[in-house]
Amino acid sequence: MRNPVALGAYVPARTLVHAIDARAKLVLLVIATVASFASPAPVGLAVAAAGLVVALAASRTSPRAVLRGLRPAALLLAVSVLGNAVVLVGQPGISLAGLSRSVTVVLRVALVVGFALVFSSTTPQPAIADALAALMAPLSRVGVPVTSIAMSASIALRFIPITGEELHRIRSAQRARGARFDEGGVRERLAAWRQVLVPLVVALFRRSDELARAMTDRCYAGEQTTLLGPLPPRDRALVAVGVAWAVVCALF
Repeated sequence: MRNPVALGAYVPARTLVHAIDARAKLVLLVIATVASFASPAPVGLAVAAAGLVVALAASRTSPRAVLRGLRPAALLLAVSVLGNAVVLVGQPGISLAGLSRSVTVVLRVALVVGFALVFSSTTPQPAIADALAALMAPLSRVGVPVTSIAMSASIALRFIPITGEELHRIRSAQRARGARFDEGGVRERLAAWRQVLVPLVVALFRRSDELARAMTDRCYAGEQTTLLGPLPPRDRALVAVGVAWAVVCALF
């Protein structure tokens, strides 16, 4: 059976967003994150949402991926919405102001998740590491280990799809052995998932040891060489457009 594509994993394609330099995309991601939280509702938030729609269309990223990205925090977000909307002191009921405020926060989180998914699905891990090293290069003058931070970020990003693949493989194997993850009470389900989580942690530690030995055998000492040239004019123009879009989001 074919493994599903892990959420946030790089998806090779020939789109406008794929062709943008990773440094420009990383700067645009920071700008989009700031704009998502700085834009006032409802007009500014609508402009930010329009930017996400354009990014999703230009990168051919499915809107379902955004919903999948929100799924792990769905319970926490639902509790937050209810906690702000339900009034238990004084006159019990539903606070429309609290409901509007909590829904706005959820929408902001959804925007950030959407922009992050567009970035991760259109940028390979080595390019992200090189972009981090290039953008953080001035910090090396004050003793910040820029190359080590970039390499650690690259390894962490690489392990995200690996973890998803291992989880799918171990869960399928345990299901074939008779494990049922959606039957019984809470205790029975937790016991069933223990048969997946324990082998998953062991497998990830094994992969980490193999990676450490491979880096030691290759005499890795924390140095990282990048061959990135100057940012193309087209990407500089895109960053300028992103700044203008963020300003419009914040002003409205």
